[in-house]
Amino acid sequence: MRVLGIDPGLTRCGVGIVDVEPDRTAKLVEVTVIRSSPDAPLERRLLEVGDGIAGLLDRHKPAAVAIERVFAQHNLRTVMGTAQISGVALHLSAQRGLAVGLHTPSEVKAAITGYGSADKRQVAAMVARILGLDAPPTPADAADALALALCHAWRTGVSGGTLPTAGAAVDDAELTPAQKAWRAAERNARGSVVRRSLER
Repeated sequence: MRVLGIDPGLTRCGVGIVDVEPDRTAKLVEVTVIRSSPDAPLERRLLEVGDGIAGLLDRHKPAAVAIERVFAQHNLRTVMGTAQISGVALHLSAQRGLAVGLHTPSEVKAAITGYGSADKRQVAAMVARILGLDAPPTPADAADALALALCHAWRTGVSGGTLPTAGAAVDDAELTPAQKAWRAAERNARGSVVRRSLER
């Protein structure tokens, strides 16, 4: 199973491609960081990063795509750029009929290191060990992209399906703690919208 992982970012977007066997062994195909200049207009930056992702998708033809799920951050400008690149990546994947998995940082850390609160250095070291690399990939965006790809392959299997969402008919017992927390958050968010609508 070939998976393309994306650590979305407007200035630096990490992209890693791995081939994963049914026995969970993995091989590096390519890893890179697509960059755009903070001084360029937003639309040009989105185009530049999007063209880079599209080129990798078309060249390597992955079976699935894994993207880090965007969380709210204190820096609104940073989270907006991350969300915009995520949207571009989702659009490009859908155009090609690819299955997409959105994974939280804690899910990726748990899958790669066995510890959901591992730091970036620990994740990078494990990625290097799993892929048989001489040194951890740099910068951190590159290592994170590879970790996302490995996480997706291991958690979905060689079929390349996506992770269950809040609306999917999957029992909570089948979900990881991080997935359960995300599903609960989605339910609470929907409940808040319904309550606000009823109050009007």
